[in-house]
Amino acid sequence: MKILYVFPHPDDESFGPAAAMYSQITEGHQVYLYTLTKGGATKQRFRLSLTIEEMGEVRFKEMLEVEKTLGLSGMRVDDFPDSSLSEMDPRIIEDSVRKEIERIKPDVLVSYPVHGISGFHDHLVMHAVVKRVFLEMKDGGADYLKRLALITLPDEGGETFVNGKARLKRSGREMIDCIIPLATNDIDAMKKALACYGTYKETIQKSGVIESIGNKLYFEFFMEKFDPPVSKLTDKI
Repeated sequence: MKILYVFPHPDDESFGPAAAMYSQITEGHQVYLYTLTKGGATKQRFRLSLTIEEMGEVRFKEMLEVEKTLGLSGMRVDDFPDSSLSEMDPRIIEDSVRKEIERIKPDVLVSYPVHGISGFHDHLVMHAVVKRVFLEMKDGGADYLKRLALITLPDEGGETFVNGKARLKRSGREMIDCIIPLATNDIDAMKKALACYGTYKETIQKSGVIESIGNKLYFEFFMEKFDPPVSKLTDKI
C-alpha cells in the first residue's frame, strides 16, 4: 500500500513516526513524506548567523539525508512560511496538500491530531487542513483514500507541568486505534534519521528524545474505532 505522511516542518517525521515509516518500508509498503515548509524560521538560525532562507536550504539538505536514511519512496518539501501557517489563507495550503495527495494517491494519509502534540500553531493548522482535504476528496470520489491516521502519545496521567514546562499534549487511551510495536532496527533507523539534523543536535540532546524512545508508536484513526487497537496502519482496511 501507499502511505503519505504530511507535516509542517523538517524533523516532524524524525521526532515522530520515523521508526514506523522504516518498518512500513521494510514490510514492502511505499512510504512518502510531504512537508509544507523548509523550517527556516528555527531559532537555530541565530546561532549559525543565517537568514530564514539560508537556514531553510540547510534544513532541506538535512532532509535529503533523512530521505536516504529511511529509504523513502519519495519526498516533497514545499516552501510555505515557517511558523506563519496560521496567518495564511488556508485554502492555499489545502490546494497544495490536495495536489500532493492526487499525485501520490495514498491508501493511508498520516498527520497530527487535533492537539498537535506540541500545541504549536503550525501543527494545529496542519491537522485542520489535512482533515478537511481528506473529507472533501473522499466526498469527491477519491476512493483510493482509505484512512486518515493521526500520530499521538497516550495519556498516562501525571503532572500537567514537568520541570516548569507544560508537558506534551496527549490522547486518551479511548482515542487510540493503533499501537505499532517497534523492532530494534526500526528504533535504530529513527535514531539515524534524527542524527541527519546536524543543526538540531543540541535541541535533540536537550529534548531527551533519543533516550526516551520507547518500543511503540500510537495513532488515532479519524472516524474509525478499534478496541482493541490494531498493530499496523494498514490493518483492516
